[in-house]
Amino acid sequence: MTNIKSYQLKNKETRYKFYVYVGVDPLTGKEQTTTRSGFKTKKEAKEAFLQIQQEIRNGTFRKQAVESYRDVYELWMEHYENTVEDSTLLKTKRIFKNHILPMFGEYKIAKIDAAICQKHVNQWAKKLQRFRMVKNYASLVMKYAIKHGLINKNPFDLVEMPIIKSKISLENEDEEFENFYSREQLIQFLHCLQQDNNLKRITLFHLLAFTGMRKSEAFALQWKDIDFELEEIRITKAVKRGESGLYIGPTKNGESRTIKADEKTMSLFKLWNTEQVEIYKEKGLNTNTKKQLVFSNEQNVLQDPNKTVQWLSYFLQKYDLDYITAHGLRHTHCSLLFEAGATIKEVQYRLGHRDVKTTLDVYAHITKKAKAETIDKFTSFLHEPNID
Repeated sequence: MTNIKSYQLKNKETRYKFYVYVGVDPLTGKEQTTTRSGFKTKKEAKEAFLQIQQEIRNGTFRKQAVESYRDVYELWMEHYENTVEDSTLLKTKRIFKNHILPMFGEYKIAKIDAAICQKHVNQWAKKLQRFRMVKNYASLVMKYAIKHGLINKNPFDLVEMPIIKSKISLENEDEEFENFYSREQLIQFLHCLQQDNNLKRITLFHLLAFTGMRKSEAFALQWKDIDFELEEIRITKAVKRGESGLYIGPTKNGESRTIKADEKTMSLFKLWNTEQVEIYKEKGLNTNTKKQLVFSNEQNVLQDPNKTVQWLSYFLQKYDLDYITAHGLRHTHCSLLFEAGATIKEVQYRLGHRDVKTTLDVYAHITKKAKAETIDKFTSFLHEPNID
């Protein structure tokens, strides 16, 4: 009887693993087992299990020794993949595949010293803008090796981070790109939006500008999340990207929220709902289900949130508008909320920030009006009459 067990990844996908008894260690006298995991089907796991059993019977089985950086990385990854979202896992695996494993993969884990680490960190610094992040990921594997008694210290702790000397162009000194609109720019954007002939696009961009929700949250909306009577939107999920493609997962902070929507947004929802039914009816697709997405793709399944890059680029060029991204509309909503007198707590909840610090650090000082008023506040304070 095979000892095959199923387990779930964080994205709810099922994997299979097994343990095999491989005999007694002649040096310690202790029983030895080996583990294999990550199989997508029970059949794959069973085939691997039987192969190892046959090798044991033939006397050809050799328990895999953890020797190289790559060996430790694979063990670490088995643990790591259950602690992060699929989108983070995908990004992490790409970083290791493209930058870390090509350099460190074949090194013996016990032979990696500070000099080797310093050499490769210097190389990353010359070609990667976020080389510090790559170094931190590479260091995680060494920390895992320490935890499991494979090495005694982390050589990355002794690495001196290179200082990148940036060159300042005097020609572009006054050009500072800020990914948000002023009140006047947003009004112009919305005016052009009313002239557009794509109702799905109109509804989406108006929604982002008037709610500040993340585009991943917008593309996960279902019609059941829209309360037309109370003019509220329930934001409970977001579109995620994993190794198997797009799927619906929790919001970025893992929490749900219900926000008020303006009358225009709700009106656009109603118009788009009617048009969506007709569009997909012509394609033979049924939209009369409880799980119907508000912004599905042409096949009536999850839309890739990155599609907004193409849509916005076309729209901005068509109407000769200042550049902004979908996330920039979120920035805009937040900055104008502050200008309108909303409290920090109100903005934090509406945008779904985990803590107030995020709201303050990222958004509190991003409007030109706020920048201009800073010195005015100081000057006014300095020139207040002395009551004493």
